[in-house]
Amino acid sequence: MAEFHQPAELLAAVRHAYTEGYRRMDAYTPFPIHGLADALGRRRSPMPLIVLAGGIIGCLGGYYLQYYTSVHSYPLNVGGRPLHSWPAFIPITFEMTVLTAGLFAVVGMLTINGLPMPYHPVFNVPAFALASRDRFFLCIEATDPMFDESRTAEFLRGLTSYGVYEVPK
Repeated sequence: MAEFHQPAELLAAVRHAYTEGYRRMDAYTPFPIHGLADALGRRRSPMPLIVLAGGIIGCLGGYYLQYYTSVHSYPLNVGGRPLHSWPAFIPITFEMTVLTAGLFAVVGMLTINGLPMPYHPVFNVPAFALASRDRFFLCIEATDPMFDESRTAEFLRGLTSYGVYEVPK
């Protein structure tokens, strides 16, 4: 793990590490940095599709529930209206769409992010406490195919970092 004092330094280091062939790496910053996700090689999130699927399921489920109860289970002729009165079904259908899409969004976000994760090995590095204040960190994981402990440490030292730390397992 390498420590940087400026976001531009971190961004340049991430780009350089990516061009050198490192793929399994992560950056820790106190605030979002424009272009960092692209530099890390992150792909697009599947969240829009998950939320869309939740919305469609909620829409169809809410509409079917009202249709089934009004037409099949409890058919009541109130004032001569048709049993399948779709305009009356719109508010509940909309609410079920929003509710289910929101639930899918929360569960999908937690699943994709691997949360809850109360422990991560980077917490064992004492300097990492500054990541939430004013420091920027680049961590190359040991699972990276290019990872070699001594070569990777030398590579990180050559990136004008202010410190290179070994992350204990």
